[in-house]
Amino acid sequence: MNPAIPRPPASARRLCALALLLAGATLAQAQTAPAGEPYPSRTVTIVVPFPAGGGTDLGARLLAQKLAQKWGQGVVVDNRGGAAGLVGADTVAKARPDGYTLLIGNVGTQSINPSLYKKMPYDPDRAFAPVSLVADLPFVMMVSPTLPAKSVKEFVALAKATPDKLMFASSGSGGSPHLTGEIFAAAAGVRMTHVPYKGGTPAMTDLMGGHVDVLFASILESASYIKAGKLRGLAVTGSTRSPTLPDLPTLAEAGVPHAVSGSWIGLLAPAGTPQAVIDKLAADVKSVLAVEATRQTLVEQGAVPRGTGPDELKALIEADRARYGRVIRDKNIGVE
Repeated sequence: MNPAIPRPPASARRLCALALLLAGATLAQAQTAPAGEPYPSRTVTIVVPFPAGGGTDLGARLLAQKLAQKWGQGVVVDNRGGAAGLVGADTVAKARPDGYTLLIGNVGTQSINPSLYKKMPYDPDRAFAPVSLVADLPFVMMVSPTLPAKSVKEFVALAKATPDKLMFASSGSGGSPHLTGEIFAAAAGVRMTHVPYKGGTPAMTDLMGGHVDVLFASILESASYIKAGKLRGLAVTGSTRSPTLPDLPTLAEAGVPHAVSGSWIGLLAPAGTPQAVIDKLAADVKSVLAVEATRQTLVEQGAVPRGTGPDELKALIEADRARYGRVIRDKNIGVE
């Protein structure tokens, strides 16, 4: 010790040591206390792996608002788009599994990407814990107003008479609108030429201009154009009619069974999240989706409200992965 600096007395040294001991105990308690606190006790972040404005984002924001009201805690929506949802999903896959960082996934991120991409930044089978199916997002089959077909039957007849001549647009190769078109073509026994776009908006614009013939897109994106007469809706791709477009038949009603398709949104947590937190999340999602006003808002967005347990979402992910995986393999669809 430098002799110029006087050594503290023994009593002061003991007090200092005691203070350090108490500080360490307080820090340890702060680090372990959240495990014993009621969930949630602070702000929850819901990651949406797509840009703002789409069906997945709107559903996430409504859910976040209702959960925040129920919990009395902040719920923040964090849009992290990129690579067909891989960027945002990877953020949650690598997050701390404590229930405070969650994912709104959809059929693309959870069921299609594992078959579409040769390499993924996380293990799709082990990275997430399913929580609840939030809503189904059925698609609508619509055609250019200049196309002579005014029903699914007439469209199928036209397609069979002109193999590969009709062009079906999509928001991108390998996405659920593209795969829905492929499923329809196989079920109807027709051949069409796929025209992928970089997003749904340019595809919709070219459809209205008559540059392509048919597009499968979410009811949320399409209903206003159909109601305004800018596009002609032929059928919805869900298993039941849509309250948003009640006059349109399902594809099965229109004579093309086995073509049910579309998207959905579900809540997931990082793998390893405590089961008690998963169960509470599932129960609370089911509770807020049971409120009639919330359900009506989702219906107006073209969605079908659900609210299930983890097992139902897990089963849906696996069933859709097998179904869309077959289409991807049969058509040799893939991206790097």
